[in-house]
Amino acid sequence: MKRLIISGDPGVRRNAVIEHGGEELTLFQINRNGDWHGPDEVQLWCVAGTEDERESYDKREYIPHFLDVDRLDAGEVTVIERAG
Repeated sequence: MKRLIISGDPGVRRNAVIEHGGEELTLFQINRNGDWHGPDEVQLWCVAGTEDERESYDKREYIPHFLDVDRLDAGEVTVIERAG
């Protein structure tokens, strides 16, 4: 499981499936930041993981502050499925 910070909006919502770094990830949670105040473009702060990690996410068996963080632009995201 990891935190993804996406600059820009690739048009995804919760439970979307994307490809990043050669693996398929499901977006378990999305927080949209920057609509009113903040950077020039919106940022999506996502908790993403494989489908095998969904149960750990649902049961909160992780510590959000210790997740690995990847920053990327919306153009770098390959959307496989917009919402599950």
